[in-house]
Amino acid sequence: MSFCHGISPADILLPAAGVDLTRWAVIACDQYTSQSEYWQKVEETVGSSPSTLNLIQPEIRLDQADRRLPFIRDCMRRYLDEGVLTRRVTDGFVLTLRKTASGLRPGLVGKVDLDAYEFAPGNDRPVRASEGTIIERLPPRVKIREGAPLECPHIMLLVDDPKGTLVEAAYARVKETGKLYDFELMLGGGHLSGWKIEGESELKRIDEALKRLFEEGKGFLAAVGDGNHSLATAKACWEKLKKSLSEKEKQNHPARYALVEIVNLHCGALLFRPIHRAVFGADACVLRDAFSAYLAKRGLSLAEGSAVRFLGAGSYAIKGAEDVLPAVHLQAFLDGYLSSHPEASIDYVHGEEALREVCQKSGAAGIELGTIDKAALFPSVRQNGVLPRKSFSMGEADEKRFYMEARRIL
Repeated sequence: MSFCHGISPADILLPAAGVDLTRWAVIACDQYTSQSEYWQKVEETVGSSPSTLNLIQPEIRLDQADRRLPFIRDCMRRYLDEGVLTRRVTDGFVLTLRKTASGLRPGLVGKVDLDAYEFAPGNDRPVRASEGTIIERLPPRVKIREGAPLECPHIMLLVDDPKGTLVEAAYARVKETGKLYDFELMLGGGHLSGWKIEGESELKRIDEALKRLFEEGKGFLAAVGDGNHSLATAKACWEKLKKSLSEKEKQNHPARYALVEIVNLHCGALLFRPIHRAVFGADACVLRDAFSAYLAKRGLSLAEGSAVRFLGAGSYAIKGAEDVLPAVHLQAFLDGYLSSHPEASIDYVHGEEALREVCQKSGAAGIELGTIDKAALFPSVRQNGVLPRKSFSMGEADEKRFYMEARRIL
């Protein structure tokens, strides 16, 4: 089997028998970035149990990463040395099934070749970023990954597979076999199950499905749905490391790859949600008027609609840009506004209720974005390179990927 399209089987580590999986699995580090009480509840739930909480740096405390780094490294080594993490899948995949309020979402966990991935706009790699990458956000993440003996992924790759030939087909074949895990996630995260996929015949079917999608996409196999900056971090670390390696060492070095979950864009339980903006140190009416002036300079205007809502200052459509995601113009405006108003700052919030809560507590100006057509994702990335950062979210915050599997990278 070639697996020459950028996605391949992996040696995957899972917790040993006896580990409390509800305490082990925690939500992606880039969630609830303005809600410290959520992460306090996570800490209380985990207690002293083995947990991926001890292997990651929640982004709400990214400024504390340097102080926490020795603790993370020590936990990684202990979990490996003491058998908390054991190899449960050898040169294979894990088929996952996540139950959320939106339904059942199957996924396929394997590794992506970082040489087959690129986050720069306009590239022709098989795996491409869907949103703009903020290079300035990478250094603290690079510090965490560099020298780490293992990785836990919250990266999700999307494939454009309307017939369900990859993930859904694999699920139909393995769902009656023995499960690797089956448990409730903490704090309302839903339910998670997993099955082992090994063996030549099953891997051949997956490879053939990937090849078909690669050919149908004319070389564009997958777009990064979640974890854009995490995958970009893995890429940056690999680009730095491979300068010190021989050509032979580069071929199969574990750091050349990153563990990811592959999900079908057309999965009914995969709902695209807008990501809202909370602008601290700003007034909603002032922002609305400044945005209106920004649009006017570009031959556009605010009109009655629901594409962009300034909390307490009205809801609007962007006239003249009906075929463009509102986030394209809004983010460009906010980038300029923030650069000229150093007293202001921004956070990206998942969920309308969470946005209102943040704004009520802090006095921030809230901006809600309307619904998104996920079918436009692959054409948009193919034609325009990447979307503005934080253009969309796959589901609500509690539907995000939880850390479960791990893989050695050193």
